Amino acid sequence: MQRIRLRYTKRGRLRFTSHRDFQRAFERALRRAEVPMAYSAGFTPHPRVSYANAAPTGTGSEAEYLEIALAEPRDPDTLRALLDESMPVGLDIIDAVEARTSGLADRLTASVWELRLDGVDDAEAERAVETFLAAEAVEVQRRTKNGMRTFDTRAAVVSLEAVPAPVDRTSDSACAILRLVVRHLTPAVRPDDVLSGLRAVADLAPPVPAAVTRLAQGLFDEESGTVTDPLAPDREADTAAPPTAAVAADAKAPEGPAA
Repeated sequence: MQRIRLRYTKRGRLRFTSHRDFQRAFERALRRAEVPMAYSAGFTPHPRVSYANAAPTGTGSEAEYLEIALAEPRDPDTLRALLDESMPVGLDIIDAVEARTSGLADRLTASVWELRLDGVDDAEAERAVETFLAAEAVEVQRRTKNGMRTFDTRAAVVSLEAVPAPVDRTSDSACAILRLVVRHLTPAVRPDDVLSGLRAVADLAPPVPAAVTRLAQGLFDEESGTVTDPLAPDREADTAAPPTAAVAADAKAPEGPAA
């Protein structure tokens, strides 16, 4: 059995896709692409797909991950292209590697987020960021399936900064951009929780809802302060591993007769 790890996006209007909606779209894509899936045992077998730390509904993402198990080996790049063609535009399959290591979910320990605050000027955003980072704790409340929970958003935030808006932005109205790195703790601290914290300690209240996009997620490197690519260990292991049966067969296939 071969395992393939995929990276996919949620862009544009598709950021409002729920995790269940994505699951349905992805399973349809598997059927259209005729992917030879491995199935679970039991009375109701289902394709062996493992999803890892999906972004909340309403947020965009450039870094969502899942893993599939195949009954027959396939070339990861070819499989990625076939699946991407079968998915709606915006839910794009942008990377694929063969799983050569264990523990993908264990490598998703932090995320990098971009928060676009329309109607907020840079000076106001910078003041709010300074106030938030100076606080020892920033507690917020959120309703969960177990009721109302109170937790410290400051403890999960590794870094928070105001960054310049894109130079090609056409609008002249105020728009602050925040870059946030947050650890994946329990309970999970989401970008909207950090926005609630900014409102609580610095009275930062954007006139319209923030546009939130996950830029990356992976293992947080304490030494460099960066979030690393969670698929990198599989790529590194792949260079030293023998090719799968499908790839080896392709390499050994005889060429057609010469013209």
